[in-house]
Amino acid sequence: VFGLPYRVELSTRPHNAIGTDAMWEAATSGLRNALEAKAVAYKVNEGDGAFYGPKIDFHIRDSLKRSHQCATIQLDFAMPDKFELEYMGADGARHRPVVIHRVIYGSIERFFGILLEHFGGAFPLWLAPVQVVVIPVSGAFAAYAGRVRDTLFDLGLRVGVDEADETMNYRIRAAQTQQVPYMLVVGEKEERSGSVSVRHRRRGDLGAMDLEAFAARVQAERVSRALDG
Repeated sequence: VFGLPYRVELSTRPHNAIGTDAMWEAATSGLRNALEAKAVAYKVNEGDGAFYGPKIDFHIRDSLKRSHQCATIQLDFAMPDKFELEYMGADGARHRPVVIHRVIYGSIERFFGILLEHFGGAFPLWLAPVQVVVIPVSGAFAAYAGRVRDTLFDLGLRVGVDEADETMNYRIRAAQTQQVPYMLVVGEKEERSGSVSVRHRRRGDLGAMDLEAFAARVQAERVSRALDG
């Protein structure tokens, strides 16, 4: 969903491993079978498993071609022993389970740092903290700018109004610098027609659009999770 290329590794038993050979073989085979059942391409990373069990590691590559290990699935023999966990099997006997650790992103702060660098701050529309900024050409059109904001906000969009005491070009440039995907300029013509003048951070001036048409466009882009916005 983030457009990050990745590779998968199956990390096997290290020298300081705990548990029996049979446990390690069963666990490693289980992970290998899961990967192959889903036709996931992977390579074996011999001896890089955790001391308590084998694991599947997902390494993503950012726009600078750097590799980061993020998601991981690990089998853990240690915790069930430490906490004396048991379950009653179909055979009526007590058995010790294996704990599955699953991490989707790793540290969420680290992952967002990777995304910031990968996108250069220009998050796709659906991920951008501010998706649309409305820029009235003067204070006389602040009320209409507020109505535009409220309409888009009610549709679930993250939208703001820039009424700073600066020129219109300055405010457009500020939104561009902040990598806001869409800038809507509104003045007398837009208020009379119920429209907005649309500017995109990459594609530039897109011309005037009916507010409802713009709202439908942005909602469709958001739902599609497009990465080129």
